[in-house]
Amino acid sequence: MTSALATTLDTRKQNAHLTFKHNRHHGRHGWLRLTPAYSVPLVSKILEGHNYAATVLDPFSGTGTTALCAAYAGLRGTGLEINPFLVWFSSVKFRQFSPATIEKTQALGTVIAAASSSEGIPSADPPPIHNIERWWNDQELHFLCRLKACILDAAEEGSDERNLLLVAFCRVVITLSNAAFNHQSMSFKSADTSPQLFEIKRDNADIFLKELSLVLSGAADNPQIEPTIVTGDARQPSRFLTDKFDMLITSPPYPNRMSYIRELRPYMYWLGFLTNGRDAGEHDWRAIGGTWGVATSRLAEWTPSDKAFIPPALKKSLAGISNPKNNNGTLLANYVAKYFEDTWLHLSDIGNVLNDDAKVHYVVGNSTFYGTLLPVEQIFQVMLQEAGFHDVEIVKIRKRNSKAELFEFDVTGAKGRPSKRSTVRESRRRSPRR
Repeated sequence: MTSALATTLDTRKQNAHLTFKHNRHHGRHGWLRLTPAYSVPLVSKILEGHNYAATVLDPFSGTGTTALCAAYAGLRGTGLEINPFLVWFSSVKFRQFSPATIEKTQALGTVIAAASSSEGIPSADPPPIHNIERWWNDQELHFLCRLKACILDAAEEGSDERNLLLVAFCRVVITLSNAAFNHQSMSFKSADTSPQLFEIKRDNADIFLKELSLVLSGAADNPQIEPTIVTGDARQPSRFLTDKFDMLITSPPYPNRMSYIRELRPYMYWLGFLTNGRDAGEHDWRAIGGTWGVATSRLAEWTPSDKAFIPPALKKSLAGISNPKNNNGTLLANYVAKYFEDTWLHLSDIGNVLNDDAKVHYVVGNSTFYGTLLPVEQIFQVMLQEAGFHDVEIVKIRKRNSKAELFEFDVTGAKGRPSKRSTVRESRRRSPRR
């Protein structure tokens, strides 16, 4: 199903163009940086191989890459997402904007930039982020508070103009921060306390106008069809989705303890989606694979339910991870077991929102814990087969990082009865050799 994609890739390389890095300079796809996001070329290449598909679903929508790619190709794209900030962000990213809206937003932005440069104007309260001083110095923090107040005062609540201005604001929040992106997740730059001969002062208002210009450039490039974003839990997609789909393209969170909430916190605090650290943990607990705050402490008490399906490869990995010699081995084994129990709930229900003969593509990455390899792609393959999908194949996409054993894969399959050819092939594979 993805042979065209596979033959164009050297899987010994990291193929960074298949990661979020490519999206940074790709119109609306570059509006928000989220490390776990996958790339426009990957989704587009998969779509090219399925010209029949009119409706495309991503049940782990994230920043909305899949649905928006489908919409630019003239297909009906739908995303299912549990994080409220990402639902809001996707609803803006998916909109079709008129030239008048873009022109009005640009004019408002010019006024806002000038007003927010004045020290004497009213300011919004800073968000209740723990250790906020490591995120922004006083000058940047005060500017952001003035900028937010100006945006809320200048643009009507719920309007396209305010939403576009707030997307630009989110970009400024990170641009002015001390956050560093020199590895797969977010860290903080070391404070430079050495004396400087010449102090370089940034013009924060100009930075806002630059970020707004980038956002409005993407907003001017409308998709052919407006995609749809639905708030809901991927463990029970049929509870939230009423339509059925011809194709599924998604990349679930990887079982590597990398929390989405870690990178999303600054945006969520500034826009009011979070008010305290416990809320962040609650959001992560509701998400598959979340481990932030209270989510980690709850894992210690978590026990598998009778709904779990545990393939042999998963059972073997859990035994290796939970070895008494491994510090926190029991906790991490619980994490992996819960991840795949949640995954099984998803896979066993997803067929209810797919049309017959629908194709699925799950882009996943394997992981290691204490030297034990977790073959995520193989576990997904067996689970898909158990859930009734046929022609389930694994295509290696790229090498993920310096660890030789870590790769990214596209696990593909089809819903419905297998074709006669695949039935014969499966029969031959299972029959004993003479």
